[in-house]
Amino acid sequence: MMTDSSNKTFQSEKGIHTDFREKMTYGDYLQLEPLLSSQRRLSSHHDEMLFIIIHQVSELWLKLIIHEMQAAIEKIQANELQASYKMLARVSKIQSQIIQAWDVLSTLTPAEYMEFRDKLGNASGFQSYQYRLVEFVLGYKTPFILKIYQKDKELHQILTDAYHAPGLYDVAIQALDKAGLPIDKAVLERDISETYQKNASVEQAWLQVYQNVDRYWDLYQLAEKLVDIEDWFQQWRFRHMKTVERIIGHKTGTGGSSGVSYLKKVLDHYFFPELWEIRTKL
Repeated sequence: MMTDSSNKTFQSEKGIHTDFREKMTYGDYLQLEPLLSSQRRLSSHHDEMLFIIIHQVSELWLKLIIHEMQAAIEKIQANELQASYKMLARVSKIQSQIIQAWDVLSTLTPAEYMEFRDKLGNASGFQSYQYRLVEFVLGYKTPFILKIYQKDKELHQILTDAYHAPGLYDVAIQALDKAGLPIDKAVLERDISETYQKNASVEQAWLQVYQNVDRYWDLYQLAEKLVDIEDWFQQWRFRHMKTVERIIGHKTGTGGSSGVSYLKKVLDHYFFPELWEIRTKL
């Protein structure tokens, strides 16, 4: 109920629009009706709503991460490194949001989750195509992943195109080459549909950047933005693993993965290995 004080405050705002019979509203712009009606529980359990919303919100953040990283790749390719920094910094901030989402999901207890887990069937976060797009942009490409999406030809094509497109680290290495730092030809001409493997010439180039910060300031800033993203990504992976362990222990995942065991294995993978290796050598 509106109090006299709040009512007077509202009435004092003479410019507030109240007639939207022929105007677009906030809800119209954001398409809130389809968005807020898409939480369709398959059980009557109270906590299934939490489970659905957490994952839907994470997918929205992933969509923005992909949007920003793809734009950053284009800027780096155009040698507009400064413009890419804002986009990459925004990615790191988004990552902090999806990491905190695990804290909310971890309020779901094992007993509560078991009340509706069977309703998921074989559906699993392992099948998140946006998460795979993020991995592809970061250079982690595994061919068997594409098989999951053969059901949808359009989606399969989107993923296939991303699989064969240069990732963030590919264009960063190209930027090193453009700056005159010697990079092995085999790296510059490598098959970008394969997961990147560390290379001595790339490591030496980044070492030169860090040892000559004033000379290579733009590349130094780019490197630190990449380290930020990988750091946050590893934290996201860790919180994911611990949340799964907390809720289902070491059970097999609904999608058929080994669950916690699989999540622990991927913790050891680095997208930008040389940027971590050189820290010991500086």
